[in-house]
Amino acid sequence: MSNSNPGTAGATRTCPHCRETILESAAVCPACRHKLRFSEPTSATATPASVPLRVEGSFRNPADSGAWEYSMVLTIRNERGEEIARKLVGVGAMQPDEQRTFTLSVEMNPASAGGKRTWH
Repeated sequence: MSNSNPGTAGATRTCPHCRETILESAAVCPACRHKLRFSEPTSATATPASVPLRVEGSFRNPADSGAWEYSMVLTIRNERGEEIARKLVGVGAMQPDEQRTFTLSVEMNPASAGGKRTWH
C-alpha cells in the first residue's frame, strides 16, 4: 500500500472485489475491471486515460521441443534506477507448438483533487 494520505495523489486502497491494491481514485479496478463507484466525479468522465506505454509480444514454443515453463515478472524503477516494485504476474507452461501473447500497458490519469466520492 502507498504511504500517501487518503485523497492525495498516489494514495491506494484494496479493491473490494479482487483484493488487489489499486489507486484510491480509480473508478474501475484495472485488475478485475469491476466498477467501484455509483456516482462519478465529472472530471473522471471528462478526461480519458492516456496510455503512454503499450508493449505486446508473443512467442511460440517450437513444435520439436519439449514443454517449457515461463514466469512473467514486472519490475518498476524510479528515475535513479532503484527498484520500487517487483511483482510475479503469472506463471505457466507451454507444450510444443503452443503460443502465448503478453501485453503490458501503463494507463495514466490526472490526479483527482480529492473531492467527495461515493463507494460501493
